[in-house]
Amino acid sequence: MGGAVIDEGPTGIKAPDGGWGWAILWGCFVITGFSYAFPKAVSVFFKELMREFGIGYSDTAWISSILLAMLYGTGPLCSVCVNRFGCRPVMLAGGLLASLGMVSASFCGSIIQLYLTTGVLTGLGLALNFQPSLIMLNRYFNKRRPMANGLAAAGSPVFLCALSPLGQVLQDHYGWRGGFLILGGLLLNCCVCAALMRPLEAPRQSLGSGPAPQRPPRRLLDLSVFRDRGFVIYALASSIMVLGLFVPPVFVVNYAKDLGVPDTKAAFLLTILGFIDIFARPTAGFITGLKKVRPYSVYLFSFAMFFNGFTDLTGSTASDYGGLVVFCIFFGISYGMVGALQFEVLMAIVGTQKFSSAIGLVLLLEAIAVLIGPPSGGKLLDATHVYQYVFILAGAEVLTSSLVLVLGNFFCIRKRPEMATEEERHKPPEDVKVDSREVEQFLKTEPEKNGEVVHTPETSV
Repeated sequence: MGGAVIDEGPTGIKAPDGGWGWAILWGCFVITGFSYAFPKAVSVFFKELMREFGIGYSDTAWISSILLAMLYGTGPLCSVCVNRFGCRPVMLAGGLLASLGMVSASFCGSIIQLYLTTGVLTGLGLALNFQPSLIMLNRYFNKRRPMANGLAAAGSPVFLCALSPLGQVLQDHYGWRGGFLILGGLLLNCCVCAALMRPLEAPRQSLGSGPAPQRPPRRLLDLSVFRDRGFVIYALASSIMVLGLFVPPVFVVNYAKDLGVPDTKAAFLLTILGFIDIFARPTAGFITGLKKVRPYSVYLFSFAMFFNGFTDLTGSTASDYGGLVVFCIFFGISYGMVGALQFEVLMAIVGTQKFSSAIGLVLLLEAIAVLIGPPSGGKLLDATHVYQYVFILAGAEVLTSSLVLVLGNFFCIRKRPEMATEEERHKPPEDVKVDSREVEQFLKTEPEKNGEVVHTPETSV
C-alpha cells in the first residue's frame, strides 16, 4: 500500500505515459472541471428560482445536493457499465444525459421537475463521465501518473472560477431558463472528451510468436477489493475525511459575514481559496511523482489530510477578515493536495485491473458521508450559533481520517511480508496429490522440440 503498483493495463499493455495520453489528460481535465464545479456553479441561479417558484433556499439547495449525490452515489452503476461496455460508450451516453438534463430543465414549471432534470439526469450524466475518465487516465499513465492526476484535478478550481461568473452573466442577459439552455449546450463538450478516450490496443503478434494472450474474464463489479486490507483502510479513511472536508468552504463566507465583513469581501474568500487550489493540485502531483517520494504516496496523502484538519482547527480561532484570508490560503493548499492525491493513492493500492470497481465503491461510501457532513455542521450551527464549533468539528473529522490511514497502513500493511522466501516459493503445495502413472503417461506422450524435452510444471514433478 505504501508504493505504486506497476501496471501494464487490463490486457498486459504497458502504459504509454505520453503520446495520445496527453489528449486523455485534457479530456479528464475538462470532465473533472464540469463534474466538481457544476453543482456549485448552478447555485448562482438559486435566487431567481426562489422568486419564480416561491420557495425557500433549502428547497433550491436540494438541486446541488442531488447533483452531488448522483455523482458519488452512482459509482457502482458506473463501474458495471464501464466493465460491460467500455469507457468511451459510457462517456458518450453520459454527455448526452448531462446535456439533456439541463436543456429539459429550461422548460420546467416546478421545483420537483428541476430535481429530476438538473439533479438526477445531469448528475447521472456527469457521473458517467467522471469515473471512466479517471479509469482511462490510469491506463495511459504509470510513471507520470501522479503528475497526470494533479493536472487533471486542477480542472475543478479552474472551471469553478470560470463557470460561476459565466452563470451570473447568462442569468443577467437571458434569465435562468436561457442560462440553463446554454449550459446544457456547453455540457455537450463532454461528448467531445469522450471521443478522445481511445482504448489501448495490444501490439500485433508476429506469425511465429504464437497466439495472443487471452483476456481474463472480468466481473461487472469486483467485490474482491474488500479482501485487500489496503483498500478497506483507504475506504474507511476517505469516508471519514469527506465528513469534514467540504464543510469549511460551505460556511466560511457566512463566518466572515458573522464577523461584520461586507458581502463582497466575504465572497472574495472563495476566490482566494480557488486560486490557491489551482496551483496546489499540479504542484502536489509533480512532487508525488518524484522517485524518492512516490513510494510514500500514502503517507503524503495522510499528511495532506492532517494539514487540512489542522488548518480547520486553527481557522476556528480567526477573529477578523485577515485571519480568514490566511485560513483560506492554507486551506487551499491542503485542499489541493488532497484533491490531487486521493485517486492517485487509490490507483496505487488496487492497480488498473480493479480500479474501475474500486473507485465506484469508494464513491458510494463517500456519497453517504457527503450527505451527512454539511448538514451535521448546519445542525451544530443552529444549536450553538457559533461558527468556531463547526470548524472544530470538521477539523477533528479530517484529523481522525489522517490517523486512520497512517496507523492502518503502518500496523496492518507495512508488516505484511512483501514476498515469500526462496524456500517457500519453491516448496510444492502440500494438498496436491500427484499420480505417478499420470506423470509417466504424460512424459511418453509429450512431443520433443528441437531435440530437447520441454520442461513444464508437470515434468518438474
